[in-house]
Amino acid sequence: MSNPVIDRTAPTEHPVLDVLAGRWSPRAYDAQNTIDEAKLATALEAARWSPSASNSQPWRFIVARRGTALHAQVVDSLVGFNQTWARNAAVLVVAIAETAAADGTPITHAFYDLGQAVAHFSVQAHHDGLVVHQMSGFDPEVVREFADLEERFVPATVFAVGEFGDVATLPEVLQEREVAPRVRRPIAETVILSA
Repeated sequence: MSNPVIDRTAPTEHPVLDVLAGRWSPRAYDAQNTIDEAKLATALEAARWSPSASNSQPWRFIVARRGTALHAQVVDSLVGFNQTWARNAAVLVVAIAETAAADGTPITHAFYDLGQAVAHFSVQAHHDGLVVHQMSGFDPEVVREFADLEERFVPATVFAVGEFGDVATLPEVLQEREVAPRVRRPIAETVILSA
């Protein structure tokens, strides 16, 4: 039985879709439940159909399920802070940007398009009752080595996927972050020019 997700609906300045306002990045993962494979496949399908320049689709994913050697390798690539909680996630996904085509032509929009693919994954996963937390705290070279990646493939981020867990299992400092008020910079400070 999964733990109930805390209602962390964003206090938006303007109305947005419920799935966007409700999406957040928890660190409490249920360490017992395995991933719902149908929900994972649907989230990957959402990423697959995200927009990309010239339909180049310059993204790849490493999907590591908890209990596998691959999951342990991804955990080992994480900085210690992220290892404390992310190891409990049912799945760890490494998001990889294809920065050049096979012929060496640079793909200048690779990271932008990868970000869109991960965003589509995240929104679909949230819609289906999974939680996702993206991390920059990992060593891309560790991933490059165990995955035997060509230079043109750049590990950009790792994200945890699974069911929401018990906040009380987190270290105290993370428990506080898990329930702290959600804040964002105002739109007026984000838009630098508008005419």
